[in-house]
Amino acid sequence: MRKFLVVLDDSRECLNAMRFAAMRAARSGGGVEILSVIPPEEFNHWIGVGDIMREEARERIHAHFEVFAKWMRDKQGIDPELVIREGEPVTEILAQINEDKEIGILVLGAGTDKKGPGPLVSQLTRSAGTLSVPITIVPGDLSKERLEAIT
Repeated sequence: MRKFLVVLDDSRECLNAMRFAAMRAARSGGGVEILSVIPPEEFNHWIGVGDIMREEARERIHAHFEVFAKWMRDKQGIDPELVIREGEPVTEILAQINEDKEIGILVLGAGTDKKGPGPLVSQLTRSAGTLSVPITIVPGDLSKERLEAIT
């Protein structure tokens, strides 16, 4: 089964990327894999404190994932898969794509502020020519209705 890989983070544009991935997967018979990356700087503390912070980060990710997963199951009939990795986001996204051969498309949300589309979109589009999958960039300000129309 072809899977849409979408990144779960704290950005606003993440919501439209999730919606797009779920709608496309539902309409094309695919699946959704949600990747969340815990950056290493969150754990540069004493070992015990770092372990507690790591566990708290994983709990936050699971809670955030469940919100999206419930919507995907209820509204789109898609049961997403969660993958949590630790490291630099771009490196871990590329590693996940290389390790999971069922991933067919990387879906990213583009930010809408004046700073640009966001660090993931900026960094990953520079590598787009060497990726083994296409990237779909979903504008962060698309309405639900427009997303439904184009998926």
